[in-house]
Amino acid sequence: MSGSAVTSIASSMSGVPAGLPSVNRASDTSAPFGKLFSDAVGDVNTLESQARSAVDGLITGTGVDVHQTVIATQKAEMAFELALSVRNKAMQAYQSVMGMQF
Repeated sequence: MSGSAVTSIASSMSGVPAGLPSVNRASDTSAPFGKLFSDAVGDVNTLESQARSAVDGLITGTGVDVHQTVIATQKAEMAFELALSVRNKAMQAYQSVMGMQF
């Protein structure tokens, strides 16, 4: 999955879902999670671009070792899987809250 797909997942999770009342919050209280999540998505994108450049370097023969390429691709894969797991847990929690009756 490309970095733009990860960014689109992050942006789709940042808005208030339709049907929920908007709450007037101070920006300081909601910033830590949003910043943390944005930084994590940025890190995933960085690792993916490093893996892509390592693969390109290996293919073109510009001095990149096979083990460096494998390590870079595994780091990118693990970071993406972690981001996807966090997204899935957040969606599961949201669906659980929406299923509650008050």
